[in-house]
Amino acid sequence: MYLLITTLATFIQIYIVLLIIRVLLTWFPTINWYNQPFAALSQITDPYLDLFRRIIPPLGGMDFSPMLAIILLQIAGGLIGGLQAYA
Repeated sequence: MYLLITTLATFIQIYIVLLIIRVLLTWFPTINWYNQPFAALSQITDPYLDLFRRIIPPLGGMDFSPMLAIILLQIAGGLIGGLQAYA
């Protein structure tokens, strides 16, 4: 059980880093999201971000959905981290 919880917590932390990289790369308009490795990053992160884009549409050209997505992952990671203490 401890291995499962630790693996899940590690996955969440890695996914948060990927989301942050994705958000930072959107600041560069010359990036072609159809070329590798950007296409792979987009395929990994966009399905999760699209869940939040349906809730919070871009306002004034700013996409706030990654903030909500990262906050939710941080909360989940904190809860899972709490489970590690009991495992």
